[in-house]
Amino acid sequence: MSYLRYKSWCFSFGLMLVLLSGIMLFGFSQAAYAAHGGDHGGDHGGDRGGGHQEFKDSHYGHDHNYPSRGQSISVLPSGYRTVLHGNTKYYFHGGVWYRPYGRRFIVIAPPFGLFVPLLPLYYTTIWVGGFPYYYANEVYYRQSANGYIVVEPPKGEVSQTAPSAGQTSSGQTLSDQLFIYPRQGQNEQKQATDRYECHSWAVNQTGHDPTKPPASLPAAQMSQKRADYQRAMSACLDGRGYTVK
Repeated sequence: MSYLRYKSWCFSFGLMLVLLSGIMLFGFSQAAYAAHGGDHGGDHGGDRGGGHQEFKDSHYGHDHNYPSRGQSISVLPSGYRTVLHGNTKYYFHGGVWYRPYGRRFIVIAPPFGLFVPLLPLYYTTIWVGGFPYYYANEVYYRQSANGYIVVEPPKGEVSQTAPSAGQTSSGQTLSDQLFIYPRQGQNEQKQATDRYECHSWAVNQTGHDPTKPPASLPAAQMSQKRADYQRAMSACLDGRGYTVK
């Protein structure tokens, strides 16, 4: 065999080995891809492939499934709401809260004090100290001016039966609330931020927080504190361009 023929044979044999190695590597990578759930369903429902984990929230007979916290998705579910709290954007859908995590979104527990205009579609109402709390996905909400605030888990005996005659244990009516109109066309995020900041300011000014069960005070004194809070809240919102009734 001449030197040129031998060199050509070696080149052809080496090329065949390279091609065979590539085919084998491709087969192994496809098998590993399939074993790990592919592309997790394209991420369009929250990475619903093999890595998606859920838990059933059975507290207070709630009985709904939610994605476990700590997971991340690349695309938020359709119809999500954006909520601005501090300098951070949070995203809310179906009782689940998300926060940006690089180019993805991570399932989280929302911070206390975060305001949301609407409750999730499925929630459970509980009563503590005669005051209603709204529960979903291990998160507690209390009604505030034109929306709801994420609050700490309530302390005290929990009941799932409302007090009679629409009264709290202190004699305060449950339906009392402020109605707020954004007369300067403030968007939803701006409204949420203003409501929360005015709520915090009103609490600091009056020492009364309507999102928490009241202290043991006489009914007349509690009524005065509540009226003071509403005046402070109204003044703050009016100064930010809202009409309050």
